[in-house]
Order: sequence, then structure tokens, then C-alpha cells
Amino acid sequence: MSAAMIGGVPVNSAALAAARRAQGSIWLWVAIGIAAYLALPWYAIQDTTWYQAIPQVFGSAEGANGVMQAATQGRSWLFIGLAGLALCAVGAAMPAGRAQGRWLLAGGLVGALGLAVSGFAIGARGWSFAALNSSFGELAINQFGIGAGGFVALTALVLLTAFGLARLGFFKGDLFVSGAVIGCGVMMALFIAYPVSKALAGAFFNEDGQWSITAFVARVFTERIWGLGCLAGGVRCGVAWNTLALALLTAAGTTFLGTLMALMAERGGKRWQGPLRVLALLPIITPPFVVGLGLILLFGRAGVVNQALESWFGIEPTRWFYGMPGVLVAQLFAFTPIAFMIMRGVVQGIAPSLEEAAQMLRADRRRTFFTITLPLMKPGLANAFLVGFIESIADFGNPVVVGGQFSVLSTDIFFAIVGAQYDQGRAASLAWILTFFALAVFALQRGVLGKKNYTTVSGKGDAGIAMALPDGVRRTVYCIAFPWIVFTVVVYLFAFAGGFVQTWGRDYTFTLNHFKTAFSLEWGQFGLVWAGTAWNSLLTTLKLAGISAPITAALGLLIAWLLARNEFKGQGAFEFGALLAFAIPGTVLGVSYILAFNVPPFELTGTGLIIVLCFMFRNLPVGVRAGTAAFKQLDRSLDEASLMLRASTSQTLFKVVLPLLKPALVAALVYSFVRAMTTVSAVIFLVTAENELATTYIIGRVGNGDYGVALAYCTVLIVLMSAAIALIQFVVGERKLGRRKTGGVAAPVVVGH
Repeated sequence: MSAAMIGGVPVNSAALAAARRAQGSIWLWVAIGIAAYLALPWYAIQDTTWYQAIPQVFGSAEGANGVMQAATQGRSWLFIGLAGLALCAVGAAMPAGRAQGRWLLAGGLVGALGLAVSGFAIGARGWSFAALNSSFGELAINQFGIGAGGFVALTALVLLTAFGLARLGFFKGDLFVSGAVIGCGVMMALFIAYPVSKALAGAFFNEDGQWSITAFVARVFTERIWGLGCLAGGVRCGVAWNTLALALLTAAGTTFLGTLMALMAERGGKRWQGPLRVLALLPIITPPFVVGLGLILLFGRAGVVNQALESWFGIEPTRWFYGMPGVLVAQLFAFTPIAFMIMRGVVQGIAPSLEEAAQMLRADRRRTFFTITLPLMKPGLANAFLVGFIESIADFGNPVVVGGQFSVLSTDIFFAIVGAQYDQGRAASLAWILTFFALAVFALQRGVLGKKNYTTVSGKGDAGIAMALPDGVRRTVYCIAFPWIVFTVVVYLFAFAGGFVQTWGRDYTFTLNHFKTAFSLEWGQFGLVWAGTAWNSLLTTLKLAGISAPITAALGLLIAWLLARNEFKGQGAFEFGALLAFAIPGTVLGVSYILAFNVPPFELTGTGLIIVLCFMFRNLPVGVRAGTAAFKQLDRSLDEASLMLRASTSQTLFKVVLPLLKPALVAALVYSFVRAMTTVSAVIFLVTAENELATTYIIGRVGNGDYGVALAYCTVLIVLMSAAIALIQFVVGERKLGRRKTGGVAAPVVVGH
């Protein structure tokens, strides 16, 4: 192998090629930043896309590039970004080392911070803050929201800053890791921490708009929130205790049921695997109110169960289902599939050789399961519990539909925002409590897992046969999981029957008129006409969900890899930042996006982009948690072997690690897509006439009492999302771990292909 000399030290050609690639990456981003200043419109122009504004980039109109804006339109503060790129170019011309790192860091920080500060300080009417107006006088020049040019230039400056940190020795000198950590951190700060903090800050302002800790205390510590009336013999507890109790029960129940279903799918008979995977995912691909409606048709005062009890036993119908029982059952339906997706990948990853070793040492199947198999599932159990807990505290759709007089924090927040009083301060105070609950369970989960090792997938071949479930466990799985799946089918049969009858409760005549109203097609003078009233919302939803899902999954798994395979300062805060959007109720997140992105430097309100961003960062935590659980099972030696063979970090990630994460990738893709298709609370304030979504259309129909069209639309959505899930699983495929099937011949070990 040929060698070169760098600083008197021999370096082989592979290392030299890696060094050249790193230098090339630095130059590439310098060039991208300069190109953004020259070839793209700097500002976003209202009612015009960035590519439509490209003909104006060298002119003096609003669509001009950054150089023209700074030189001819008086926005001289934009030169600071160019100055930063110039400093980075000087650094890029230097050999790799600390001196290069200092130039890159200085240039990146000067450019990025300068543009960020000027962006927040100067808005569409001049100075954005009254204090600046008082200090420097009225500003004659203004600026609009950032456009394609500004976004690309800022991205380049942020990454060059990260490269500078790597050259200074941070992140073990790895440019890819440094860029990933800094890039993801900036995105989470901008699209999670910034809008959420802007909304939560409202808790500390009184009615006159003055900063007041007293106002926060007065809003949080009230009898309605923390009252213990139910424990003292009263009727009800405070909403905080209701929320906490419901979340703990939901998290425990969904984790238990999801684990049983995962065991049934992976260790049960083959005949159950296909139907189980479809039925277990039904609740997650359903718009929120459908499960509640199906449960009401079964257990409501006029539901089938109450009518049967009255007919058979003379028991008078009551509203027993409304309240804690109804909300708990509805949430178990809604969130068990998430636990199933997380746990299925974990069960798949358990190495049969470990179970075989225990059995060779005279342990029976029951002892092996409880001492080997179950402990290795701990990362998945902890992550499933955490996700179930946070989903429960942030859910408001199910409590609104079947909660009755049972109040939780999410419903109180919702009515504080959409109610007549519009009390943003009270909503923000309640959101602080939810954030505290999420943080507490997050800390508890980290404490339970600690630094323990749960590796089950290593670089060694493992052609063992997965152990059959012990008889007692198998009976438990079938006695609980199977009836729950049957129950799921019954609920859905009742719910979707409404889309095929004339009027539920009065006229049960079979009809397809509801489908025609929503999705009719006609031939007009100019060809095919999408005449149905639902087509616009369906196509918009498919487009936005299709854009957001792969980005969300990729970003979630990248963050999971950074957390599982790298150590850096602030890692705990980084992890909690990725979880924060989940802890905030969707309604609060939607309002926070309006407050944060309605004015420069980020004018996104009314666009499809703000909906995509909301989808991405709202659904991000599931990809992170699924990826984290999967990474706990992968031996670090796989990464190390690839790096020792001179593969770069990015090559190792994409060619070795990612193929072993297919179950987590499927979970992240499926969840991101279907939640984007069915979410309501987070986007209900972000939709416009041009960007109407399926769920807002459905809610509008429900509000008008047109349940037939709403349920017909839900049926179409479920068919489409089922097809999408099947396509995702087909495209991604199953990971191959070289394990043989029962009664088969050992297959060659193939990892990741």
C-alpha cells in the first residue's frame, strides 16, 4: 500500500483519501454558501416560490440575491455573512489542524450569529424591539422573512462552525459527527425550543403584560390542578393528578399489550403474523375521533352493550363509560401500536444463541425467558413506556370525546386557548406541568437503563433458532393479545359501518352516497374533474405527509445514532430537546409555531412548509426512541471494525449500521407518515384554505353532523395508509441476521443486505 508523509508521519493512501474528502467537504460548503449569496433570492417573497423568484436575483426587486440586497438596497448587515464565508475560505486553504479550526470557527460564528442577530433585530417595520428603536432611532430599512438564499447560507455557516470545532479536537475530530450534532442541535433549538419557549414564557406575564413570578404561581398552584378531593372522599381529584394517573396506567397498559403482540408476531405461529401486524396497526392509522365514536357506539348510554344489559338483565343504561374508563380504553387503543412497533424490533434483535446457551446449562424455557430474554428487552420496554406516557399526557382528542366530566391538563389547555377567554398565560402554565411530568419520567427511564449493556446483535454469526415461548407465557399472550385484537376488529366494524348507511341510528339502508359526496369523479368539458369535496384535502395531506415522513425518520435515527454511539458535552440536554415536542400538547405546539413564525426572520405562517415542520418535530421522538432501543442491541464492534477498515463515519452509518436498523426505520417511517395523515391538534391552527388537511375536513363534517361523509373519508384514509405501510415495509425490507428457521438448515450469515 502506498504511503505519503504528513508532518513527517507516514500516512497510508486510505487515510490520505479520507483527509482529502474532509478538506473537500469544507471547500464544498464554502462554495455552497457563496453560491447562496449569488444565485438564490435572499428573502421569501409572499405568494411566490423561491424558484419563481430566481429571474430577479440580479435585479433590485424583492427577489434579489444577498449581494444585491446588501450593495444596492441598503441592507448592509448582510455583508457579515459574506465576511464569515471569506474567513472560512481562508481556513479551508490551510492544512488540517487547530489553526484551520480557529479560522473556520471564527468565520462560521461571525457569519451565522451576525445574520441571526440582525434577522431577529430587524423586521418588516424596521427595528423589532422598542428598546432598539429608542436607542438607535427609527430604522428606514426593513427586511422580510428569510428565503432560499438566506437559509442555504446560514446552513453552510453552521456546518462550517461545526467543522471548526472538529478541527479543534471536539467530537474526536470527526467532521461528520460534529456537523450532525451541531446541525441537529440548531434545528431542535429553532423548531422546538424557540417556539415552545416563546409559548411557555406566557406563563410568567400577568394580564397587563408585565413579567411576574406571582402570576405563574397563582396559575399553577390551584385547587383545580392539585386538589385531592377524591382521596379525601370528594368527587374528583385535580387535573394534574388525573393526568398523571391516566398516563401511568396508559403507559403500563400499552407497553404490556404491545409486548404481548410483539411476542405473538415474532415467536408465535406463522399464521398469526400477517393478520396481527395489520390489525395491531389499525388504531394508529385512524383519525382520532373514530376510535372514540366506535367505543361510544359500543359502550355509550345508547350503545350496544348497555342496550343488551338492559334487555337481558334489566340493568338501566348509565354513562359509566364516560370518564376515566373510557379515556383509558381509548388511549390503550390509540397508543398500543406504537409500543408494538418498538417492541417488535427489540424482540427480533434478541440473539437465539444467548437463549440456547442458557438451555444448555440446564435452564428450562420459563427460566430462560425470565432471566435472559426479558432482561434483554428492557431498553425497548423503557422506551415504549416513555413514549406511551408522553402520548397520554399530550392527548386531548380522546379525553374530549369520551372524557365526560373527567378533566386532564391537555383538555384544560385546549379550552384555555380556543375558549372565549383565550387565556394564553393559563395554557402556558399548564403546559409547564406537562413538561415537568415528561422530564421526570425521562429522568426515571435514564436511571433505570443507566450505563448497562444490552447488546444482542454483534459482528459474529448467529444461526441459532429463536426459543419457543414457555407454555405459561404463550397462554398469557394468546389469552390477552388475541381477545384484544378481536375487540379492535369489533370497534372498527361498528365505527366504519356508519360510512355505508344512510343515517346512523335512524336509517340503516346501505348506500355509497357518502363516498360519492367526498370522492366523486366526473367528465367535464376539459376532461376529468375531481368533483368530490374531499379531494383537495386528501391530495394536500398525502403530499405534505409524504415529504415529512422520510425526513422525520432519517433525522430521528440520526439523533438516535448520535446519542447511542457518541459522547459529547450536553448530551442529556440534546436528548431531552429531541423529546420536548412530544411533551407539549399538540394545540400548544401549533399556537407556539404561529407566535414564533408569523414575523421575520421566519415568516412561515400560511405555508405548507410550516405544516411539514410541525409534522417533523412533533413526530420526531418516536424515531429517536425506536432507534435508541435498537442501538442498545447493536455491538459497537460493528462500527469499530468498519472504521478500522478505513471507512468514514458516514460510510459506516449508511452501509453497516442502517441496514441493521430496519425495524426501527419501519417504525419511524410508518409512525411519521400515519401521524402526519391523522393528526389534528398540532396543525388545527396552521391550516389554510390552500392547505386544508384530511383531519380538518373530517372535523368540519363532524361539526356539521355529517357523520356518514366523515366516516367514509376515514375508510378511504385507512385503505390508503394500509397500502402505504405495506409499501414502506416492502421497500425497506426485513433485516437479515443469518438466523435459521425452525427445522431448517443454517443459512449463511448476511448482515444488512
